[in-house]
Amino acid sequence: MKESKRTIGEIVAEDYRTAKIFEDHGIDFCCGGKATLSTACLEKGIDLAAITEKIEAVKSKPVERSQNFTSWELSFLIGYIINVHHAYIKENTGQITAYAHKIAEVHGAHHPEVIQIAAIFDKMATDLTVHLQEEEEAFFPVVKRVDMDKKTGATPAASDLETIKNSLVKLTEEHEQVGDAIHKIRYLAGGYAIPGDVCNTFMVTYQKLKEFEDDLHKHVHLENNILFLKAAQLLK
Repeated sequence: MKESKRTIGEIVAEDYRTAKIFEDHGIDFCCGGKATLSTACLEKGIDLAAITEKIEAVKSKPVERSQNFTSWELSFLIGYIINVHHAYIKENTGQITAYAHKIAEVHGAHHPEVIQIAAIFDKMATDLTVHLQEEEEAFFPVVKRVDMDKKTGATPAASDLETIKNSLVKLTEEHEQVGDAIHKIRYLAGGYAIPGDVCNTFMVTYQKLKEFEDDLHKHVHLENNILFLKAAQLLK
């Protein structure tokens, strides 16, 4: 299949190093990963031939196994997501929330966008807490159980298969919502550009929001474009 006809998610799932190319061109590879490369380029006004050349240049170099996420066993991938990305969210949302409210109080009069940013992040943090709990306590254990059943030749429980089917729809929708929220924050923050009249806390807050967005992009990509596709295969 020509690269232009493949989806962004497929390209990044095959080689995560291509994510940097899409980030540099403002192309969403996690929640927007279902768009084809040609469609994404058309929407952004990007030269398809030029970006295809960059992708091929990156892919010409061998992929380290540590970056070849599609080759990982389901249980290992789930463990990685929990220990790296879920842990990051749990460790950082409280601090970012506190910083966002502090700069809203101090700079809100001259930079009203930070008041909106604090409110959006508040809701996103609350929603993510519930989302992570559902994944860790319900979805992930069932996926690992059905995966093991398949490997050992056992018949998966009908209730487990139903849980996977329903969770895939619900969790994907929640990813869309959190993706919209973080993109709204980026827009309000002007791409996290630091105004000239603000304090160090303001600068640190924007740096942390940018870091949070970067981690979230990889996190959602690993689930939407790799884990969820592997889980859907278990239903067949």
